[in-house]
This record gives sequence, structure tokens and C-alpha cells, in this order.
Amino acid sequence: MLRQVRVIDAVAGTDSIADLLLSGGKIQKILTPELASPPETTVIQGQGLVLGTGLVDLYSHSGEPGFEERETLASLGAAARAGGFTRVAILPDTKPAIDQISTLRLVQNLAQDIKKNQFNNSDNSNNSASTSYPHLYYWGALTQKVRGEQMTELAELAAAGIIGFADGQPIANLALVRRLLEYLKPLGKPVALALGDRTLEVGGIMREGLNSLTFGLIGNPHISETAYLAALLEIIAFIATPVHIMGVSTRRSVELIAAAKARGVPITASTSWMHLIHNTNDLASYDPSLQVQPPLGEPEDQQALIAGIREGIIEAIAVNHTPYTYAEKTVAFSNAPPGAIGLELALPLLWQHLVLPGHLSPLQLWQSLSTKPAQCLHQVLNPIDPENPQEVILFDPQQVWQCNASSLKSIAINTPWLDRSIQGTVISYQLSVIS
Repeated sequence: MLRQVRVIDAVAGTDSIADLLLSGGKIQKILTPELASPPETTVIQGQGLVLGTGLVDLYSHSGEPGFEERETLASLGAAARAGGFTRVAILPDTKPAIDQISTLRLVQNLAQDIKKNQFNNSDNSNNSASTSYPHLYYWGALTQKVRGEQMTELAELAAAGIIGFADGQPIANLALVRRLLEYLKPLGKPVALALGDRTLEVGGIMREGLNSLTFGLIGNPHISETAYLAALLEIIAFIATPVHIMGVSTRRSVELIAAAKARGVPITASTSWMHLIHNTNDLASYDPSLQVQPPLGEPEDQQALIAGIREGIIEAIAVNHTPYTYAEKTVAFSNAPPGAIGLELALPLLWQHLVLPGHLSPLQLWQSLSTKPAQCLHQVLNPIDPENPQEVILFDPQQVWQCNASSLKSIAINTPWLDRSIQGTVISYQLSVIS
């Protein structure tokens, strides 16, 4: 019996205190607190612990195949599990790209082998009662080799079992975007589009403003995102194919999305977890792990994104886990490839920076990391109920750990939180078979 646990059921929309009766590592009953425990039951005090719905990541990058020195599917799965993510959707920019059925089958088979041979035969799960491998889904590329030039065989990929279509980077040719949306409309799969006009970015590596001048870094103006978004919203409204907008990072983008939703444009949106806890002030450190795409916003952008999550304008928080080798990322800020890891870090740091100060309620944060991204993927999660397949995590918001190469499950260590203490960790992970 685990006493006085906070149960955040993102599906039911409830946040309550309960006692959990566990047997064989699975929840048998959820009871009103302080009921008498059955005979021969070990009672453990669980005050402060959080039992929550398993987390869902809308989009992240895998190294494998092609860049195994950055991240393998095994290490990505271990990192996801350590961070509480029971489902992860992987972007198609592998090598070869997931732009044809043969590559899709390759990554699917690799994941199945890892699940059978590694995760189900050993326990690397942070004292978890289950050694389940997270369920991996794969975005199919919109364009061949993710180059934004020629569309892929969309219908074939859709029939082969991809979760949806995305390139993970902006497609410059808006006429191609229009044709893609026309072809994709009858397929009924999720479609995710990234933002950015490369011609307006003019080589900028941080968001343009006073800080970019102060730090001597080339500025990327807000309009590189918002001008592209405005045009994209017009195309979506005209074609009426539902689209998920990836990587929203500016205050003006939040305003444009709110206005588009108000007039019935069929869109959902997400922002990266990094943009919710960092802003351009942090770039005074010139830490190359803060070089991300899209660039970190100004403080007012950060506040608008948090408000967007709180108000439901932005449905989901994505991890956009982007691993690089030490050599690739340990260079001058201006030369660093954009991206940072986050599957193991997102939940504790978002809890620390958004929940504890009261910017988001625990339920709001949890839904933005679980049920809402699942809905964007056209998926449904089960409520926390012993009668349902159990896809839950147990999170300790108080436990402190040191983020370093030894503690991280990811091969990559490109994070600004390296060698720093982090408060909060997933202490148990439970995933039943899901379809």
C-alpha cells in the first residue's frame, strides 16, 4: 500500500490524493486515503509522490539509423523511459530518411529487436517494476530525403503504418505545401509543419533584439517565423486540411494562432520545452547547448508561450530531443548545430520552473505532456484505472540528482544542464501492451 500519493489523471482531468494497492508491480486498486490496508500488506508512505498518465512526445530525433554515434534507438528508448515518456514519435531525418517503406520497416524491426533482446531481458529501469520499452512511432517524410523539393509516396507511407507526416523543418516552397495538403487531406493522417523563412533568417543564430546586439551574435528576426506562419495559415484555411504547427517560439505567433483558431482554421500547435524555461538572457553564457532551432525567444516570448499553454492556444509541449556528439556540439556558439537533448530532463525541469512558481497547475502541465500531444497524434490514452491497460509513471518531484554522462541514459550530453543538480525524477515506469 502506497499511502497519500498525488494522482494526476490527465485523461479524466483530475488531481487528487489516494492510496494505491499494488501487487506484482501493478496497481490493483486506487483507494480513498487512510482506509485500512488488507492483511499482510506492506505500507509505504508516499506523500509528495505523483502518479501520472504516461507522457507522450510529439517529435524527437533519433541518431539511428545513420548517426548511431549520436543516439541509438536503444539509448533513446532508455532516455524516454527515464523521463517518463511511454510514447515517442520520431522525426524522419535519419540516414536514410524515413521517406519510403523500406526505411520504415528497418527502424520498426530495429526497435522490435531491442525491445525483445535488451529491454525485456534486463532491468535498467530506475527501480521500475516494469522493463517495458517505450512505444515508438515514426513520422513519414513529406518530401524526399527531407529536402523540401519533391513529395514522397504519401499514400504508400500512410498505408505502411507511419504515425503521420512531417519533415521537421520548414518547406520553403509554399506551392509545394499547398499540393501536399491537397494530397494529404483524404489520407486522414496527422500532418505537422515546421515554421521559418530561411531568406528572412539571414544567417541569424539567436533571436534578434537587444541581447543579440549585446552578445555580438547575428540576430534572427521574429518575422522569419511569423511571416511564414501567416502565409501557412492562409493556405491551411483555404485547403482545410488539419495541420499541427510545430515549434511555436514567438509572442506574435501565439497571437496569430489564437486568431486563426477563432475563425475556425483546423490547427493545433506545440512549443518546445526549452522555450518555456529559457530565453535570450541565458545566452550570456554562450553555451552551445542553448543553440536551438527555432532560437530561444525574448522574455516576453517565453511568457506568451507559457500563457498559450495555460489558455489552450498551444496544446502540447514537445521535447524535440536532438542528440549530437560531444565533438559536434563542443564548439563556438555560432558554429554549433542547433538542438539539445531533453527526454530525461523535460518533466522535472518543467515542474520546477512552471509548476512550483504557479505558472501552470500540475494538471495543466501533465495534460500538455500526455493527453494533448496524444490527441495531436490522433491517439487516445486510458484513464488511470486498474481495469484498463496501465500506462503510468511515478514521479518524485523532490528527489535531487546530478545530471552528467553517468546518470544520463542518452548517449548524447548536449544539454545546458550538464553537471548541474536537477530536482525531480521518475522512480517507476509501467507500460502495458498498447495497440
